[in-house]
Order: sequence, then C-alpha cells, then structure tokens
Amino acid sequence: MSKTALLTLGRLPKALDIAQALSLAGWRVIVAEPFAWHLCRVSRHVATSYQTSAPNSDQQAYLEDLMRIIEQENVSLVVPVSEECLHATMIEDRLGDGVKVYSMSHAAVRQYHDKLRFIRFAEEHGLGVPQTHLLGSEEAAQLAANQDYILKPVSTCSGQGLEICAAGASLPELYTRAPTVVQACLKGAHKSTFSMAHEGRVIGTVVYEAALLSGTVAAAFRRLEGETLIESWIERFVLASGYSGMVSFDFIEDDDGAPLAIECNPRATSGIHFVEKQDIAGAILAPEKQYSLKTKPAELMHQFFPSLTETQMAAFRRDDFARKFSVFRKAKDVNFSWGDPLPLWLQPFTAWTIMKRSMQNGESFGEASTFDIAWFDEPVSDTQEIA
Repeated sequence: MSKTALLTLGRLPKALDIAQALSLAGWRVIVAEPFAWHLCRVSRHVATSYQTSAPNSDQQAYLEDLMRIIEQENVSLVVPVSEECLHATMIEDRLGDGVKVYSMSHAAVRQYHDKLRFIRFAEEHGLGVPQTHLLGSEEAAQLAANQDYILKPVSTCSGQGLEICAAGASLPELYTRAPTVVQACLKGAHKSTFSMAHEGRVIGTVVYEAALLSGTVAAAFRRLEGETLIESWIERFVLASGYSGMVSFDFIEDDDGAPLAIECNPRATSGIHFVEKQDIAGAILAPEKQYSLKTKPAELMHQFFPSLTETQMAAFRRDDFARKFSVFRKAKDVNFSWGDPLPLWLQPFTAWTIMKRSMQNGESFGEASTFDIAWFDEPVSDTQEIA
C-alpha cells in the first residue's frame, strides 16, 4: 500500500509540481486547501482534496482541520507549499512520531520569513544584504533622508504593502503600520532563486529572473546559468543555518555586480518549475541521497493566464507589447503536460476565485492568491516598544 502525503495548499502551480513529483514516485497525494476548487483538485495525481478553514481567518480551526485530515488519511508526510507554511508548521508539536513535515521548524520559518530578522542573520554571518532598519528607529530615518528607500512590512508576501520612496520622502507614522522595514533601494539587476537543501547542504539551486511581471510577482520567468556568486551566497547561508527543505531568495546586484539578498522565502517559489519531477521527489523523500537538481530543457516558462493577461493589457496600453508578446509566445506553460492536461484546461474554472478577486479589487494575481493564507502582523501602536 502506498504511503500518503498531504500538501497544505493546492491553488498554485508549484503545488502541482510537488503533487505530480510525489505521485510519480509512488505516493498517494492529498491536498488541504481553503478554496473548494483549486488547480490541484483536477489533477490525476491527486487522490482527494479537503477544504479547510482559512488560516489567517481562524488559525486554530485551520490547524484542527489539518490534524483531522492527517489522522483520517493516515498521512506520513506533510509538505507545506507556499505562504501557508507559516501556519501549517505550527502542527509540528501535535504530530506523532510517524509523521514528518518537510520544512524547517515553525520558529525557523518565521525567523527567515521576517524581513528584518533574516537581514540580521545574514549580517551576522558576513553575507551581503542591503542596509535595512526597522521603521521608527533613528537608523531608518537617516537612511530615508539620504537615499531612495523601500518600505515593506516584515511579514509581507506577494509585494503587499511595498512602497518605493524617493530620498527625503517623509516616513509614515509608526502607529499606522504593522512592523515595517526601511531598506535601501538598489538599482541593479533583480534575480530570484529556488533551492532544496538537507542539513546544511545545498542539493541544488535554480537562479531565474522575471520575464513578465504581474504586480511585483513574476508571471513568466527565465532560467539563468553561471550565477556562481549567488550560488555561493546560498551555500554559505544554508551551511550557517543548517537548513533543510525548500528555500528561496530575492537578490539585487550592487554597483559592482555583487548579489545582495533583499529577502528570504523559506518555501517553494516559481524556480521549482524548472526542476525535473524525479529530482523534486528525491530531494523530499530521500534528501540524504540527493546531490543535485536536474533542470528541464526549457529556459523560459510562464503561468499561462497571468502571462496572457499582462500581454493583453500591454496591447491596450501600448506598453512594451512586442516584448511581452514574444515572451508569451515562446514560454512553456508550467501547468501543462499531456499526461495531466486538466489543470491547464480547467484553470479558468479552478482559478475563478483568484481571478474574480483580482478583477474586483484591482489586485495582482499574487496578492489575490495569498489573501487568506498570508501571515500578518498587527499594527504597532505609538506607545508600543519595537524590538
């Protein structure tokens, strides 16, 4: 009898990659998801799906839902996928010995997700990062006065709450904000990564850049080769942290071309689409035996509908339409395979909740797909100590 793996999200293409990888490796895959209909539900590689409470609406109910599914389905492996990992990893203390969570601990995930605590960890280990300070500090005020800067909540995802400000622009009042960082705004090339690691050893890394953006989130991505400085940075981070699991970073190059990490995502990102399914499964199921990640031949991939939307909007705005159409035409879709065609063919139906919210609220696809699973911090009062 095959073992059962539980994915704690099913709406995103990276979840489909993981589901297909584990299924092809002989595992029975089930999905827990706040949406009734989602991308993975129609995949032939998913045995069944359960609708759960939304974690940032009722976290306790969400955790109870996960535990009920784990017990009912005799789950032996739990794989957090995206932003919901900050909630899902809280079940670690409730699980029996026979259940493994493919992730760092909840405390570690929170530390590296936090936009300030991650920066401080990197600084302590001599890793290149931009100047970053907490809103409300004298250092933040000085940084904002002297150069262009970025404001972003310490727990932001999908670019929510991010603002780019000119040098000298007034900082917002502290009490109107969740804990927020003020970070130097760099002008160099922006590159992203996806890695899988085991006990402080990098199994493999994919470096990529956005070819089309939906808001601040990539809808199409181009794989990059020869990024030895970035790969070395990641190896040093993984060794220093003893990291195990999936981890991703965003980098911006400084004036000398050195990569500076602006934030860490302790979970899967779009770079996973470039990795062959067999190696995804190997890195999850037997990481001690996996020493590389083989990449697919495709160097340009996209999420079809967000990419189509951005290309169509460019035509109406006459905004770089020729380049965007070229990317759209050449890119390989991340969701489609002849052996599992329904996720792409039925996506207008399974992704309707995301598309409807995006259209009604003017949100990017990234924002609309994470509104109910993101981890948010409460605003800081004007009398509350910041630490």
